[in-house]
Amino acid sequence: MTKLIASAILLLALFSASPAPAATRLKELVSLEGMRDNQLIGYGLVVGLNGTGDRKQTIFSAQSLTNMLQRMGVSINPNLITVKNTAAVMVTATLPPFAQPGTHIDVIAAAIGDAQNLQGGLLVLTSLRGADGQVYAVAQGPVVTGGFVAGRGANSQTVNHPTVGRTPGGAIVERPAPSVNPGGQIHLQLRDADFTTSFRIAQAVNQKFAPSGPPVAHAENSALVTVAIPPDFASRSIEFLSELEKVPVDADRPARVVVNERTGTIVMGGDVHISPVAIMHGNLTVQIQTTFAVSQPAPLSRTGTTEVVPQTDVTGKEDKARNVILKQGATIEELVRALSAIGSTPRDIIAILQNLRAAGALEAELEVL
Repeated sequence: MTKLIASAILLLALFSASPAPAATRLKELVSLEGMRDNQLIGYGLVVGLNGTGDRKQTIFSAQSLTNMLQRMGVSINPNLITVKNTAAVMVTATLPPFAQPGTHIDVIAAAIGDAQNLQGGLLVLTSLRGADGQVYAVAQGPVVTGGFVAGRGANSQTVNHPTVGRTPGGAIVERPAPSVNPGGQIHLQLRDADFTTSFRIAQAVNQKFAPSGPPVAHAENSALVTVAIPPDFASRSIEFLSELEKVPVDADRPARVVVNERTGTIVMGGDVHISPVAIMHGNLTVQIQTTFAVSQPAPLSRTGTTEVVPQTDVTGKEDKARNVILKQGATIEELVRALSAIGSTPRDIIAILQNLRAAGALEAELEVL
């Protein structure tokens, strides 16, 4: 555990010694309004399974198979069939912006019945619809699970998750994506809303495309920047967007500490500061041991029975309190060094950070996962 904290100190030292980070491209900070992905969903069947499909209790898979066979001219009663090589699945996909008919996209198939494994299955023709109910793509192809199930009953081994599979390039776009072509104005949506970053984006765009004329960019709020296409790019909007994505911006990010109590992971930025505070930390350990002794009657005794008598021993141990004093303007590097000096573990540091936030001494956002 001490090595883990020492590694964190070394990384902080390397970060503090490294030069200031370069400005971020506008492409990584914003997205264009109206040019986004769209979620697609559909219901289909996976066939060709080796007896690992839906059982008879899953009624809708048999009904779906019957309907598909009827469209092919085969009439059959769904109550009279038992097919273990078919599984009903929900199929999902992401339709990228400006996707044209004929474009191939990946799909994911997930079992919704009691199928045990989709390994080796084939997804038959499935229509994928958007939120407006229109069909935008059709999917078909082999399902790759990335896992398997071997053996039967208690003597079985499962690797990964075999009831969810992927079909790379298995869907063909049939309808253009509902994207908005850029007009006279475009709206930049910040991925992380911040007033300072929004202002810096507008300032950088104006310096790039209107250094001496009227500004073309205006920050509407912390999450939206409006940009008017300059007259020089009136007929070259795509070229303007390409140049706009390359504009460097010095993004401002809030000081934040992220902790994960389940894994003991702590991620802290180098710009986190600590107010003057004194930290006192100690451990209290309570150990309870229970042993079972057997009480037997005397030899040749006609009275008494053999009984198990539990014996409980409770001990408590409290370590001496260890304290740390941080002065005004202390950084996160100094905090980690100080906590390492008193032998704190990552979980101890998580508890200390929460207490610092409650005391108002942690000048950063504390996010607990």
